[in-house]
Parts: sequence; structure tokens; C-alpha cells
Amino acid sequence: MAKSYTFFKSWSTTLLGLLMALGTLTNQAEARAFFVFGDSLVDNGNNNYLATTARADSPPYGIDYPTRRPTGRFSNGLNIPDFISREIGSEPTLPYLAPELNGQKLLVGANFASAGIGILNDTGIQFVNIIRMYRQYQYFEQYQQRVAALIGAQRAKQLVNQALVLITVGGNDFVNNYYLVPFSARSRQFPLPNYVKYLISEYKKLLQRLYDLGARRVIVTGTGPMGCVPAELATRGRNGQCSAELQRAASLFNPQLAQMLRQLNSGVGRDVFIAANIQQMHNDFVTNPQAFGFVTSKVACCGQGPYNGIGLCTVASNLCPNRNLYAFWDPFHPSEKANGLIVQEIMTGSTEYMYPMNLSTIMALDSRT
Repeated sequence: MAKSYTFFKSWSTTLLGLLMALGTLTNQAEARAFFVFGDSLVDNGNNNYLATTARADSPPYGIDYPTRRPTGRFSNGLNIPDFISREIGSEPTLPYLAPELNGQKLLVGANFASAGIGILNDTGIQFVNIIRMYRQYQYFEQYQQRVAALIGAQRAKQLVNQALVLITVGGNDFVNNYYLVPFSARSRQFPLPNYVKYLISEYKKLLQRLYDLGARRVIVTGTGPMGCVPAELATRGRNGQCSAELQRAASLFNPQLAQMLRQLNSGVGRDVFIAANIQQMHNDFVTNPQAFGFVTSKVACCGQGPYNGIGLCTVASNLCPNRNLYAFWDPFHPSEKANGLIVQEIMTGSTEYMYPMNLSTIMALDSRT
């Protein structure tokens, strides 16, 4: 009897272990995937694998990342996608070009973003070899084929339909296109209001294409207060004031983007596209940095020249000892702390920040279906 009991106990333990292992694989397969598209604000390192100058693969980038090493993120540590992954209970998305993105890791999702890109294909031409939006979408199609080969076409389609998507693009179309040089080709082609309308019309096509590729929950960020970043304070601002022209561009672009998203949602008959008012989130830091624990929103932690806003962040740059006291990490990008505060608003912000709903509401709604 003792032998039978021992055998039964051993067999039960083995079976339980197998069931737990299968459950883990099932949870990985059924967990909500996360996909990221866009520019340097959300790039997790794709540009590390490209021959381009738009890279963040050398110190002091990543100084506050868990590994204390540069990762390709344009941050001292975590960026916006990292904080969102944490909030939805997922691993951070890997860059699509990373060799380790294979097998079960594909089920977490992927980051297709590439620093320097814009809505338009001619944005960021000075960076040469970057993953423009049409190419990011081609990679997304390729990704879906790879996942279908792993778990079957039907489950792959379900994974994409149920995923959370973040897209952040548009700022470079102003900073690294329209205003890149005086009398740029685009500024000679369009007065600013017409250029904004053109960008919105092209962005609408991109978002419609994303819907056609299976995306059903898409957080779309507007631009930040572009005229107030340290780079623009140093080159275009006067006496520490934000650049009026770039602020005008943001004030034209963001409301039209929100309106366009409402039109898209009306067309598909559901709230697929969620507007994230990044301009207002940043404005909170800019107008009252001390309320968020920052000593300044004008000076970048890493850089050189006025406001540390000139050139690139390198080992030769000025570097602040406490990154948590700075709203901006480098001349263009928020610090890790600022990224975390932005994601707090994405999670729980009012309709002033997230329209028609925040991410916590999305997660609650989607958990019921």
C-alpha cells in the first residue's frame, strides 16, 4: 500500500508540474501583447542595428537603466513604452530588429519604433538609414506571419486584435523637416497651417492602415510643447522663453489630431483610437516643474551650451548628478522620471489628458470581453 501511495503521490506531483508548465505557456500565449510604433520618444533600440547617426547606444544614455548601460533608448533609464509594459503586467517589448526576439518572446509583442522618423517619408533624411513608417508596418506584417507560424493563424489574429498599440510620431515632421533649416523644402511648399493639414491627412492614412493590419486599441500621442524643449530654448527661444513658432505648430497640430481621431472612431463605430494629450502633460512640467519635484524644465540634464540644449548627449557633455531633478534628459527627450509621470496620466488621467478614456478604463473594459 505504501508503494502504491508513493507512486500515486509521485505521479500526481509530476502531473501537477506538467499542468503548471502548460499553464505558464498558455498565459504567455494569452497575455495581452503590446506593439509600439514611432520615433525616438518610444524607440527601444531598433536603431542600434542600423547604420545611422540617430542612435543612443553610448554612455551616458542608460545610466539609470537596471543594467546601467545604454540600450538604444533616448533616456537615462526607462522610456514611455517601458512604463506602459509595467502597468499592463508585461515584459518590456524588445526591438523588432533584436536577434533575441523569437519563440515565446514574440507573444509579448514588439517595438518597431525608430529614432528620427516622421509621418512623412522625407522627414529625417539627414539620418539616412532609419525605419520609416511604411517599413515599420511591413515589419508588423512580417511579425504576424512569424507569430502565425508559432501559434496558428487564428490565434495570431486574436493576439493582434486584443493587443495594446502605442504610436508616437509627428514631432520630427516639424523639428527635423519643416523647421530643420531656414527656407526648407516643406516650408517653401506649405505655409504652416496648410502643412499641418497635410500632416493630419497623411497621419490619418497611417492610422487607417494600422486598423487594417488588425490594431483595435491604439493610443495615439500628440506632440509635446516642441518650442519648450532645451534644444529650442537654446537655438530659437529668447531669454529662456519657448519658441513661439514651434509652439504655434504644436497648438495647430494637436487639436486637429484629436479631431481626426474622433472621425476615425466614428467611421469604424467604436473607440479604437485614444488621444493622449502629451502637450498638456508636458506643459504641466514646463509651467510648474517644482510641483513635480523638478528643479528645472529648461535645462537638460545632459548636453552642452545654453540650457545644455546644443549638440548631442555624449561622455563629453555636462551631466547632472541627480536625473530625478530634471524634466529633460537631453536636448529633446524627457527624463525617466518625466516618462513615468506621463504614463501615470496615460493610466489615470482625466479626459483633458486622455480622450475618450484612459488606459485604466481601457483595461477594465477589455477584461470583460
